Amino acid sequence: MIKNNYIFSNDWLFVIGIWLFSRFFIIIAMLGIAPLLPAPNNGIAATLDWDVFSAFDSVHYEKVAIQGYGYSVINQDYSVVFFPLFPLILRGLIILGLPFKLAGTLLNNLAFLWSLIVLFSWINNCYGIKVARWVLAVMTFFPMSLFGTVIYTEGLYLLLSTATLKAFDQRKYVQMAIWGAMATATRPTGIALILSLLIVSFKESRGIKAYIFSLASGIGIFLYSIYCQIKFGDFLAFVHAQKAWRTELGFRWQSWLKILMQIIIGPVNVKSGYIKDPWYPLLFLSLIIIAYLLWYFRKRLGSLKVDYAFFILILLAWLLAGDPLINVGIVLGGGYLLWHLRSQLLSIIFVYGCCGLGLIFASGGTISMNRIAYGIVSLSIALGMLLSRYSRWGYAAMAFFTILLITFSIRFSQNLWVA
Repeated sequence: MIKNNYIFSNDWLFVIGIWLFSRFFIIIAMLGIAPLLPAPNNGIAATLDWDVFSAFDSVHYEKVAIQGYGYSVINQDYSVVFFPLFPLILRGLIILGLPFKLAGTLLNNLAFLWSLIVLFSWINNCYGIKVARWVLAVMTFFPMSLFGTVIYTEGLYLLLSTATLKAFDQRKYVQMAIWGAMATATRPTGIALILSLLIVSFKESRGIKAYIFSLASGIGIFLYSIYCQIKFGDFLAFVHAQKAWRTELGFRWQSWLKILMQIIIGPVNVKSGYIKDPWYPLLFLSLIIIAYLLWYFRKRLGSLKVDYAFFILILLAWLLAGDPLINVGIVLGGGYLLWHLRSQLLSIIFVYGCCGLGLIFASGGTISMNRIAYGIVSLSIALGMLLSRYSRWGYAAMAFFTILLITFSIRFSQNLWVA
């Protein structure tokens, strides 16, 4: 991915090319492979049409865009938790004559492409072309980038949050406030943006102007709160409605313990409450022992053999533990990367990553944490920076990400839970 040829000498062609290349795998998986497969248990048979891009949250955005918001415990209508900018833009496209599924797919994909352009320009200026290309490789091939193609808010939020961070770094505060206001009107995780901007403004002694415009970036969520007060008589209706998914906010160690135990002893054993399947923990322990031995004898074996052996172990661990391992790896691994590279990352990148992860831990559960973590652009920047130094690991990571991306795309098109 870092070779010196024509496609890599043209920066913007690289951005568009890697976006198209990664979307190619998703399209092939969803429209080429999935329709040929039988309907899975608890899923549906994939169809060769726009329906494969709409599932789970997409249905709620369609309802909001066409019918408007609802908030009723009796009718179990909690659509108020879905922030307004994305469905508002969709409503405008629908009025212009586009069907919802086409409008939603186009909006998210184009916003995702735009976010890559903004990100590439920013990272290239700060860290150079090599790091910028690896960051984009992570952003586009990471399995959760699927949500930059289906009808979700990931593409739009990544665009707006990245543009906000870039403008803050360049001290373009008016632009920052505009982008930030739209970001906080797109997803509740925009709260992490506000906190980050204020913290770094204080840390870098940026002055009163930075504080004012940092607070102004919260206009989006403030206006939505006013709407909720007028419409439902509840200023924080979007927070209270979260109880439909999470019984309470705050760090819930029970949820994290459960997912960690699923990785260590297996979901069957966790569900049954005893060691019903002894092979799972034995296999997991074997992988841990082999990994330790590889590390202990790494100098004798040589870096090439050790690297390839670890690649195989990671693949086997995923085949054994599945989604729980990926989900925990994204969040905890992302946190470690931020800390490991804290002295090399821009303050706003590091602080936003920490605030975003803090919001995940405080959300009251582990639902969709992998997708929410992907929406924190700082994590992709940190991983891209690391892989730019270890290209062998970088290429292996891209291969592994591609496998996961294809797998998740097929699952989503079959209406099976991904994130």
